[in-house]
Amino acid sequence: MKEESKPAPRRWRGLAIATAAAAVLSAGVVAANAATVDRNGGANGTRAAAVKNPTGGAKGVQGLVNAATAFLAALDEDQKSEALLEFTEENATAWSNLPCADTCRPGVGLGDLDEDQLTLAKAVLKAATGTGTGTGFDQIQKIVAADEVLAADAGSATPGGGAPSADPSASVPADAPSGGPGGGGDMPGLTYGSDYYYLAFLGTPSATGTWELNFGGHHLAVHLTYENGKVTSASPFFLGVEPISYTAEDGTVVEAMAAQKNAVAALADSLTDAQVTAATLPQSFTDVLVGPQKDGQFPETKTGLAAKSLSAKQKKLVMNVVKQWVGNADDATTAQLLKTYESELNQTFVGLSGGTGYDTQGDYLRIDGPGVWIEFVCQNGVVYNTEIHYHTVYRDHVRDYGAEFSF
Repeated sequence: MKEESKPAPRRWRGLAIATAAAAVLSAGVVAANAATVDRNGGANGTRAAAVKNPTGGAKGVQGLVNAATAFLAALDEDQKSEALLEFTEENATAWSNLPCADTCRPGVGLGDLDEDQLTLAKAVLKAATGTGTGTGFDQIQKIVAADEVLAADAGSATPGGGAPSADPSASVPADAPSGGPGGGGDMPGLTYGSDYYYLAFLGTPSATGTWELNFGGHHLAVHLTYENGKVTSASPFFLGVEPISYTAEDGTVVEAMAAQKNAVAALADSLTDAQVTAATLPQSFTDVLVGPQKDGQFPETKTGLAAKSLSAKQKKLVMNVVKQWVGNADDATTAQLLKTYESELNQTFVGLSGGTGYDTQGDYLRIDGPGVWIEFVCQNGVVYNTEIHYHTVYRDHVRDYGAEFSF
């Protein structure tokens, strides 16, 4: 994009931004583009109306389509060419968990949006994702806020007393996925903060066609696929966070992935010694197994503890784990997917590796069913290198990317 065509950049406002990042955010926010809203009518008046009511009052997928259409209409031609792409395997699978900006994922960056455009982008995500606390849109906000903390603290002493490496890429785990389109091996410069999250539509949003909403950045990759007005997939969904907790401006301690960690720990804690032995996998893990550029690379054989052998209470705990990841989709889709995964519970397995405290590198839990695949793993911190952080992924053996591609 040409420099002179960029709108005035805006931070993702309205988040529970941590105190450590507040000064940086205040300094980084510039004046809004003077030509954003003309409330007296004309093209800018139309834009103002869209900002005020992006969904047009519609619910479900139609509301999302309306919000997406309003967002795309607010972009200039260069931005639109970045945000609206073909629904191809190459575009869909180009995602990463790494802080590698637009070198490893499609879309228009939040940092290239003006205030109105950013408001419309948030309306798209809110319409597409779940309404629960600690999941869906609420969790997206908290993950992005955590990355603002990293943007402020990267390169300085960490709260735990350690300091990150002078070379940030040296702190990336040796087996971390490269994350770039096609799986390129070069590690790009690391970029933290809300500016480096990207929104794309693969295919034109509509209530009749096939298309995907794609949103991601460091520790976040959302893929929601639609066909004829219905959600056909809420995966792949990568979710991670560093730091695992931070203090908001109002003094509240925020744990962006508390629901996931607590659900995993509750399930592991419910297992007897014999069940832990049966669930323990022969491998150790320092990252998720089926992450970016690992499409379709599930183990050939399901191993671990068979869920059919669990008590009714333990089975509910398994489903509670699943719910924490599937809840990234809208509420109706979440309910349908949970119903499907519960019907497959007796063919599902629970796997463990490392410890069950989920506070040490290598602590790992897996849920592997006919459809659902969830991994949760603890890693040593990168910026906060005296602490741990989480990497997780939700996949579906048969539904990833709406089952549009074969792997």
